[in-house]
Amino acid sequence: MAEHDSSYKLLFSHRELVADLIRGFVNEDWTQSLDFDTLERVREIGVSHDLREREDDILWRLRLIKDGREHWLYVYLLLEFQSSVDPYMAVRLLTYVGLLYEDLRKADAIRAGEPLPAVLPIVLYNGRDSWTAKTSLSDLIDPDLPPQLRAWQPQIRYLLLEERRYAEADLAGLQNVAAALFRLENSRAPADIQRVVASLLDWLAAPEQTELRRAFVVWLKRVLLPSRVPGVVIPNVIELEELHSMLAETVKTWVEEWKELGWKQGIEQGIERGIEQGIERGIERGIEQGIEQGIHRGETKILRRLLMRRFGTLPAWVGERLEQAEESEIECWTDRVLDCDSLERIFGESH
Repeated sequence: MAEHDSSYKLLFSHRELVADLIRGFVNEDWTQSLDFDTLERVREIGVSHDLREREDDILWRLRLIKDGREHWLYVYLLLEFQSSVDPYMAVRLLTYVGLLYEDLRKADAIRAGEPLPAVLPIVLYNGRDSWTAKTSLSDLIDPDLPPQLRAWQPQIRYLLLEERRYAEADLAGLQNVAAALFRLENSRAPADIQRVVASLLDWLAAPEQTELRRAFVVWLKRVLLPSRVPGVVIPNVIELEELHSMLAETVKTWVEEWKELGWKQGIEQGIERGIEQGIERGIERGIEQGIEQGIHRGETKILRRLLMRRFGTLPAWVGERLEQAEESEIECWTDRVLDCDSLERIFGESH
């Protein structure tokens, strides 16, 4: 968990990624008034000791220009990678924002009589389970209170960005570094990762983007690739271009390894099935048929696993097609796995 958080925090220590996160995923009109040239990381000023101890929180600020006047906007970014959803996230944010205001006051960043600056709390969540927690504190407070008493209760809301909610088709159309990160998080196979890394190479080609490219390499090596391709040997590379080349070879190797595994499982199942049939029909003919059936079953099994790695839980119609498929169909569909972006295209029809 600590390795995951620190690698992710390294990414969001780069202003371009934070800027793209706001531009691409805070879909409100007032963002058009933001001056992204003023975007800066807040390290000491306005950050209490308690907040500095929190490794999953990142604080940025930038100017909001309204009616010719400039206002500071603080973007409080909380990276949430828990295995379970925190139902009291709004309470946590209330505490953190309160501490931020207190520290701004102590640091003389707010003069006496001046209004408090705006804070945009963002919770970035990449867990497998859907986020079910309330995003408004008022929804957590006893709903049966008298209306006048409810008026005295504290209020705060946070913007939830749940990565799994964004469809690949929508993200792929954005030239946005944050969208690329979401696509990588949602990827299921090396081929998917390779495509996104290729896009990042184009978008982050400028010399001043070297550190962000390397931050992606660190995160890919330490977090994403070990979870998506378990057991893969990751060379000691520091450049995104080197990692992209490695992935190109990994895609080929990965497919061949799975095919080889499928053949082995098929032969084992075939021998077992052949022995059973041999009792009734003769060992020689039974083993021959059993091996053929076993190989077919092994190929079908590996195709099913490839599809699940690529697309997640498979609909019922896919299972029916696999059970009824001929050997030639299995081979055809396997060849399409890495090239087609939907189950319908792989199987050559719509459902």
